[in-house]
Amino acid sequence: MHGLINRSLEGFLRGTYGPDLWRKVMDDLDVGFESFEPMFHYDDALTQALIDTSARFLSKPRDVLLEDFGTYLVSDPRSERVRRLLRFGGVDYADFLQSLDDLHGRARLAVPDLDLPKLELHEIGEGEFGLSCTSASPGFGHVMLGLLRTLADDYGALAFLEYHGRTGDVDTLSIRLLDAGFSEGRDFSLAQKVS
Repeated sequence: MHGLINRSLEGFLRGTYGPDLWRKVMDDLDVGFESFEPMFHYDDALTQALIDTSARFLSKPRDVLLEDFGTYLVSDPRSERVRRLLRFGGVDYADFLQSLDDLHGRARLAVPDLDLPKLELHEIGEGEFGLSCTSASPGFGHVMLGLLRTLADDYGALAFLEYHGRTGDVDTLSIRLLDAGFSEGRDFSLAQKVS
C-alpha cells in the first residue's frame, strides 16, 4: 500500500480521535515506528491491520470507520488537496460522477506510483447509477461511499447512496441523484488559496 494512503489514515485517526489513540494503535501493531512515510510503500496486510486495530480500539465496525475516513478526505481542511483533485472532475455532482472513470488516471498524474482503485460508473436510468470499485485491498468501497456522500453535500446535491457488497475484488455501490441543486454547495475554486 502506498504510504500516502497510510499517512492519510494516520492523519484521520490522529485528527479525529487524538494522539493517544494513535499511540495505542501503533503500540499494539508493534511495527517499530510511530508514523508512516508518505512516499514509502507498505505491505497491504499492515494497512488492513491498522484499520482492524483502530476499529477495535474505537469499538466501531470497520465499514463505518472506513466510511468516516472517506468523509474526512473531502471535509477536513487538511485534506483540501484531495477535495481539489475530486472537484476538478465537474462543475456539478452529475458531471463529477461521470468523471469517476478518469479518477485513477488523474491520481496517477499527481503521484505516479499511487495505485487507487479502478472506478467504473454505469448509468442505469435518469439520475441512477451503479459504481464498480475494483481493488485487491478490501475497504475502498466503504471509503468511496463516505467520499461520495460528502461530495454530494459539497456540490449541494441531494443523493441517496448504498453499498451493495463485494464480490472478488469488486465493491458495488448505487447512486440515485434526487436533486442536483438541492442546496448551495461549498465554495470551490480551482486555484489554491494562499494564506
